[in-house]
Amino acid sequence: MKPNNRLRRKKKHKIKHFILYLIFGLIFTGVTAPLIIFHGPFTNVEKTIVDASMTTLSHQWIAKLFLSDAQIQKIRSQDTVQSVNQGNNNLIKFINAHDNSIERYNISNGIKFTGYVLIVKDPTRVKVGYSNKLGTQGELTSQIAQDNGAIAAINAGGFSDSSSTSTKWTGTGGKPTGIIMSNGNIKFNNIKDYDKKVDITAITNKAQLLVGPHSLNDLKKLSVTNAVSFGPALVINGKGTIKSGDGGWGIAPRTAIGQRADGAIILLAIDGRTAKSLGASLKDVQNIMLQYGAYNASNLDGGSSTTMYNNGGLINNPCDALGERAVPSAFIVNP
Repeated sequence: MKPNNRLRRKKKHKIKHFILYLIFGLIFTGVTAPLIIFHGPFTNVEKTIVDASMTTLSHQWIAKLFLSDAQIQKIRSQDTVQSVNQGNNNLIKFINAHDNSIERYNISNGIKFTGYVLIVKDPTRVKVGYSNKLGTQGELTSQIAQDNGAIAAINAGGFSDSSSTSTKWTGTGGKPTGIIMSNGNIKFNNIKDYDKKVDITAITNKAQLLVGPHSLNDLKKLSVTNAVSFGPALVINGKGTIKSGDGGWGIAPRTAIGQRADGAIILLAIDGRTAKSLGASLKDVQNIMLQYGAYNASNLDGGSSTTMYNNGGLINNPCDALGERAVPSAFIVNP
């Protein structure tokens, strides 16, 4: 046999062994990685993945495939978010200077996440906008803003996984959960018990931000004019509500709203689920709100819904492969 042929055969043999080794390595990693994550010593990694998967509609199987319901519950019980009644006596009292400026800040936490903050000096400019096709399908946050002539917006309330029984997992934003109130008018409500307290993010007729568990009767007594159902409250009366752990929702894109003692509204969007920005925990969001002076603040719908719009375009980078996601409601800033 010629030397060149032997060399070629030897080279092919090495390539074949390398490919087989690579395939074995991928299979071995695929089999052992979940076992190491869910049953190994890295409890923080395990907790983050469990929390993140269990707070989404379509990825809960990731945790349930490797852990029992009891194990999942034990892991998630490590977090404590304190339920505090904001109350009528603790609503912020401020003098509105009617400053029409909006401040913008870029925020970063190394490789963990990047985000964006808008400070709206005049809180009377902030309202709830909603999809023109409410009950059928949602609209993009940017479209809701443009429909209302708003100069800024973030997505707001949550919605179920489908707009009808025949479109499961489509996530069209057409089927909201809880209540949507705009300019004093209820646009959607599936809460039957008017005394039942649920997480609400709302604004009163005096432009005061209301967060945390409240009933529909509470909203009436407190003269709420704009509201969506979502939470949990992250800051109440100047203090964070997360007393242990990271909030129990893992890391993901986040949207939140807060209010300073001077009345200014804080709008926050944090990107996630990308190599440049993995996402933030609820504790991260709480800390950012406190850093920017929030006296009251609430978490809003996050994940693929997280969107921030300003001056005719998107500020953040929504993580959905198709770009912006259709949602039922948004907090908008009027000119």
